[in-house]
Amino acid sequence: MLNEFKKFILRGNVVELAVGVVIGSAFNNVVQGLVRDFITPAIAAIGGTSRFADAHFTLRNSQFMYGDLLNTVISFLLVAAVVFFFVVQPINKLSAFAIRNRDTAEETTTKCPYCLSEVPKEATRCKFCTSKLSVKKKG
Repeated sequence: MLNEFKKFILRGNVVELAVGVVIGSAFNNVVQGLVRDFITPAIAAIGGTSRFADAHFTLRNSQFMYGDLLNTVISFLLVAAVVFFFVVQPINKLSAFAIRNRDTAEETTTKCPYCLSEVPKEATRCKFCTSKLSVKKKG
């Protein structure tokens, strides 16, 4: 059982996933620090408050901390933008490039006229209904 666990842990996708989670977590911490220490203090300076994360309004003796919520929303939007522009868009462009360059060779299968199943073009009998097929000669 220990050997199976060792094989599982050392499998390529598990290691890649672990690295991705660690890097993603570190990147998230960097973005949160950027928002908390640079972006929202700039907003607070413009708005005239000392600390934006403490911004709140009171309704019937309950405080609603909208400053901290806004910090979290800005952090999310920055992470989402980075993922979209540096991961999703390049992958989409690579996929479109791969599809565009795909070989457009002629089809290798045809439909059986009797049962409408897909069979190789060179087949003399349908593998599904065993009907005799006419084979077109090349040339």
